[in-house]
Amino acid sequence: MNENNKTQICIIGAGPAGLIAAIFAAREGASVIILESNPNPGRKLLITGGRRCNLTHHTEPAQLTKLYGKSGKFLSFCIYKFSPDYVQDFFAKLGVDTKIEPDGCVFPKSYKAEDVNNALIREAKKLKVKFVHNKPVRDISKSENGFLIQTKDEQYSAQKLIIATGGVSYPQTGSTGDGYRFAKNLGHTITEPKASLVPLIAREEWTSKLAGTSIANMKISANIENKKITTLGALVFTHNGIGGPAAQDMSRYLTDFLPARKNPIGITLDLVPDLKIENIENKIIQLIDENPKKKIENILAEFLPKRVVSIVCELAGCDSDTPSAQLKKAVRKKIANAIKAMPLSVVRTKAIEEATVTRGGVNLSEINPKTMESKVCENLYFAGEVIDADGPCGGYSLQICWSTGALAGTCAATE
Repeated sequence: MNENNKTQICIIGAGPAGLIAAIFAAREGASVIILESNPNPGRKLLITGGRRCNLTHHTEPAQLTKLYGKSGKFLSFCIYKFSPDYVQDFFAKLGVDTKIEPDGCVFPKSYKAEDVNNALIREAKKLKVKFVHNKPVRDISKSENGFLIQTKDEQYSAQKLIIATGGVSYPQTGSTGDGYRFAKNLGHTITEPKASLVPLIAREEWTSKLAGTSIANMKISANIENKKITTLGALVFTHNGIGGPAAQDMSRYLTDFLPARKNPIGITLDLVPDLKIENIENKIIQLIDENPKKKIENILAEFLPKRVVSIVCELAGCDSDTPSAQLKKAVRKKIANAIKAMPLSVVRTKAIEEATVTRGGVNLSEINPKTMESKVCENLYFAGEVIDADGPCGGYSLQICWSTGALAGTCAATE
């Protein structure tokens, strides 16, 4: 074996988790090699946040871990150790200043994902991390001194191994699920991968009439196992359902129960969450009093997108051309109900390949949360999306990458 192919720590995957793991391991003095299947590092990182890179979310660790749901307890240690404030400070020291948006999302001031990616690569190279590109890993096996990692034409030897290969979302960026195969072959259990943060497909055909129509702020509600779930944010109607942050956040709660073609999951869309139903009725009455000759569609267009108005009227059983003065009280109430609780039947999510992140992966019960080391295979570590943890829209999933990656790199180098 080529002596240059021997290292103390080998990291598979040069995404956000792999890059930060390499930096923290190298800062502890370890020799590090990153094996990456793509020609360049950070291909998925470069497209996050619409290529603006929503680095993290400005919130306290205690609140953050709650938002991660069932994986919050597992993530708690690394989130407190490498918090959102820590992440912002880390990137500031790499020359990437950040900006906190009113909604708490944190972006680089330049709004360029490439600045984040370049800073990580630059720091890793300064610390003598060796990058090996265009080298998809084919097989991993345990050896007397650690691990043997086989690519198509070369073999690498490492005392410790960090798997940071991502999930199966956006496979064109290199996330093809290989990490699951490696982990399974090394004794791990894999929780079935499912789409998370992904558009939802509805049974109703009327969504096609609204395709492309967006609403900046709305609320989606659902009842899952006798528990009411709500998400807030922007929404866009698609030709077969709904997308946008509010829909994607809801997909996190629904994905484990989908597909559900025979018994769709009922959700409701609150088109104006800032107004109570009685306020909507009063607003309609006021507009009718001021404009009695206007058609009802023009009255409702005062606070709803016009294309949405036609569906609201359809659901309320009234003609949108009806003169507003002729609108009966019972119909007015139905209109208000349709605005506050527009019903939709979700049958499935879009394909996992189109999801922003993957739900599922290496079972958390088999990983030490204080080190990210495997409990079933000594000197094996995990970081990022390959583990069974995901967060809502708004930088939460990247925070998982930074926190688990930094912890895995530090512990692999020092344990």
